[in-house]
Amino acid sequence: MTTYIYELDDWPHFRWDAERLAGHLASVRHEQGRLLGRMEGLGFLLRAEASLQNLTEEILKSNEIEGEDLDRAQVRSSIARRLGVDIGALTAADRNVEGVVEMMLDATQKYDEPLTKARLFGWHAALFPTGRSGMSKITVGGWRKDAAGPMRVVSGPIGRENVHYEAPSAARIEAEMRAFLRWFNRATDMDLVLKAAIAHVWFVTIHPFEDGNGRIARALTDLLLARSELSSQRFYSMSAQIRADRNEYYKLLEATQKGNLEITSWVGWFLDCLSRAFKGAEAELATVFGKANFWEHHRTESLNERQRMMVNKLLDGFEGKLTSSKWAKIAKCSPDTALRDIDGLIAQGILKRDAAGGRSTSYSLIS
Repeated sequence: MTTYIYELDDWPHFRWDAERLAGHLASVRHEQGRLLGRMEGLGFLLRAEASLQNLTEEILKSNEIEGEDLDRAQVRSSIARRLGVDIGALTAADRNVEGVVEMMLDATQKYDEPLTKARLFGWHAALFPTGRSGMSKITVGGWRKDAAGPMRVVSGPIGRENVHYEAPSAARIEAEMRAFLRWFNRATDMDLVLKAAIAHVWFVTIHPFEDGNGRIARALTDLLLARSELSSQRFYSMSAQIRADRNEYYKLLEATQKGNLEITSWVGWFLDCLSRAFKGAEAELATVFGKANFWEHHRTESLNERQRMMVNKLLDGFEGKLTSSKWAKIAKCSPDTALRDIDGLIAQGILKRDAAGGRSTSYSLIS
């Protein structure tokens, strides 16, 4: 019969090889500081854009891990509206999207506030606004009841399920979560990145809710990472990396939960994953860094508000060809004003006329 770590006498006293992990942790912390330092060099608006981009990615990928695809435009619009970031026209968001965004922003924007049972219940209620997971009615905003039997993580067809994990009984959850919350909120000398790794595996091992445990565990990870940086802005996505390594993620979680509370392998994998998230941020933020370089190069140029807006749209990847009529429509100005704006940018060496001329003359940025 399988024994799980919560059944061991020394639960929940996790152990790890601090000496073996010290260099790894220091290296990851250095990468984290380097990325944050690079972001500090950007202006406020570009940092806000980068944070919006990565919060969107974090929410999308965290849900993809659970097999749920959300609409990117809805997620991005919901975040932008709540944070006051101007992205132009907003897309109306469904209730479930609004709930997921609300949970993530509460975790990352209020990273310095205590984690409480009421706060976790609020997150859970936000995740399941209809009181259902799929077609099934579940306990929302409260610990699971196990009325239908033990909480199990299974795979395979009905009748031939493979049980990967069986969580503690519902009767234990209140005491288990009290211990977890005491530890989570206690001020210690423990590195907060290390604490994020431990909190993640501890929370999913308790599995206190009927559904949503993985997404809430990843929100707790983001909360502690934000706390480690003393910043609510997110410039990388841990969930994007977990999604890329989903099979290894589940495999290692299962091995850890069937282990002996020695979690060096889990922490090492977590640090590797975080390191890959920092490297992935370089590619994800290429557009933002490109904008920063562009505006630094043209810092002495005098542009009006319309010109600056339209250049940013081109830097974002303008769909189709930019013509004077499109400029006038987007910038809400007359055709003559649009042409004066364009000619001004050509004179400053920012725009060029494309090869095809005539009535369909189009323009592009000079790279």
